Amino acid sequence: MTSPSTPARVLVVDDQAVVRAGFAAIVDAEPDFVVVGEAGDGAEAVAQAGRLTPDVVLMDIRMPDMDGLTATGLLTGPASGHLPKVLVLTTFDLDSYVYEALRAGASGFLLKDAEPAELLAALRVVVAGEAMLAPAITRRLIDAFTATAPAPRAEPLAALTPREREVLSLIATGLANAEIAERLGVATGTVKTHVNALLNKLDLRDRVQATIFAYDTGLVRPKPQRG
Repeated sequence: MTSPSTPARVLVVDDQAVVRAGFAAIVDAEPDFVVVGEAGDGAEAVAQAGRLTPDVVLMDIRMPDMDGLTATGLLTGPASGHLPKVLVLTTFDLDSYVYEALRAGASGFLLKDAEPAELLAALRVVVAGEAMLAPAITRRLIDAFTATAPAPRAEPLAALTPREREVLSLIATGLANAEIAERLGVATGTVKTHVNALLNKLDLRDRVQATIFAYDTGLVRPKPQRG
């Protein structure tokens, strides 16, 4: 766990050396980050993470040998001794791998052509323990890959209060706590309490998993695709 005076440790993973070096240079120039290593594929990323114990892994998805999806699952799975946050990088905003990476345990995703300031902001959000979900991209991605969402299942939702279900449905639309508070007419602190409660009750790690859960259970339905 990092403190305000301790830079967050970052591992940069990409199969293109020039791209990897560029990301590393941007991140390492910031006082609140330190790049502890680089890796060119998923297998190397898993090995490096075990040795270097980064706080967050900046993970490319499409790589030879072991891809970022497989590596993310290994890094965030129950067999992992160290559990870094994983911020997935993708070239395409509708890359099917991204949705699977979120299922595998990634804390969010970012397009590779994002501005340096966006990259750094995303890293800071993830290091702080929040989920990095770019709302517009997330909306299109979820609409595309949950088009056959199941019928609502009451059992997994039974543990939640009506208010917690309402908060969960708003999380799934990409709203932040302050926006949810404004929508419901309550204090932001109250929303945070509801969010923590529903994550604990459902044994979910963060808002990314909560969003996927909301769609998987049918609490929130994807918008119809437009031709």
